[in-house]
Amino acid sequence: MRLFQNYGGFPPYFSQHRRDRKDAVTFKSEVARRLDSGYGAVHLLAPVLKVDDTAFFTYGDDEALQRSWAREKGMAAKGGLAEILLAQIESHRTEVIYNLDPMRYGSDFVRRLPGCVKKTVAWRAAPSPGADFSAYDLVVCNFPGILRTFRERSWKAAYFSPSHDPSMDEYAGNDDRPIDVLFVGGYSRHHMRRAAVLEAVAGLGDRYRIQFRLACGRFTRLAESPLGYLAPLGKHRRPKDIRAVAGKPVYGRDLYALISKAKIILNGAIDMSGEERGNMRCFESMGCRSLLLSDEGMYPEGMVAGQTLITYRSSSDVVGRLEELLRTPQFVAGIADAGYKMVSSRYSKERQWSTFKEMVGRL
Repeated sequence: MRLFQNYGGFPPYFSQHRRDRKDAVTFKSEVARRLDSGYGAVHLLAPVLKVDDTAFFTYGDDEALQRSWAREKGMAAKGGLAEILLAQIESHRTEVIYNLDPMRYGSDFVRRLPGCVKKTVAWRAAPSPGADFSAYDLVVCNFPGILRTFRERSWKAAYFSPSHDPSMDEYAGNDDRPIDVLFVGGYSRHHMRRAAVLEAVAGLGDRYRIQFRLACGRFTRLAESPLGYLAPLGKHRRPKDIRAVAGKPVYGRDLYALISKAKIILNGAIDMSGEERGNMRCFESMGCRSLLLSDEGMYPEGMVAGQTLITYRSSSDVVGRLEELLRTPQFVAGIADAGYKMVSSRYSKERQWSTFKEMVGRL
């Protein structure tokens, strides 16, 4: 199978990589550097991570990266990102496409694919009103409720899960964990349930070593600057307790390293998730052998409250859970060990790839 995997990236991650880059690079070396960074690796299929000759990987929304490929191939500079992606697919002689950015590359793009492409699979794990994925042979994610909405629109859909990144094993063995509680993600008052949990936990910052690594918009940065306090930007300013424990976001291996220094990883679904759970942080936390403390809900197989993770009911419940856990370090370590053993075996890259091939074979 000649596989083409396209990942929709995250602009702050792209910006960080450009800042970190010290010298001129080729398309191939830049992709290799990003793969080594571990960013989004729970979604990357085994042939991509192994840099198999039959697999091609790119970030189809990263203009700088994509145009570097186009320049190396002598493509006209005026070509858009869709044209570059189509040229990459044709050059690779792709048979199966796995696209993790179908909102950008939807059915109109699929209908333009070269004849070498036999099957098309898209990952989409969020409600998608107005989107058109009808030209894809299959749409996948690990949220059954979202899959039902796709089937209601007569799209073929199937359950498919993220997996354990083998590079997490390098961090899972760490026993020196000075951070009591770590949260990595977004804080927004619009997601009221998560915001209430984060504010409650941030209030423990005077007693425990709490770290939040938060994505932060430009209005928030301005509102929290000395100049921002002179302007009417109060609605963009985060609560004092949140600011006291907040740091810059981290990605990939930097995230793994940070998780491996934490006893407990706090997780919380955003409001649109309903009662279904299973975001990337679940796999990353367990994969680096930290205890996952997450909100109650319906989790993927093997993620069992009281066995491989601990759950809380509400913002008023989470504080008591944390204080109880931090008084019982052996219990915390035991749940963390069980979570790691489960996720690294049940959700291995080999199983993920085998499942993917079986899905494609049934199309």
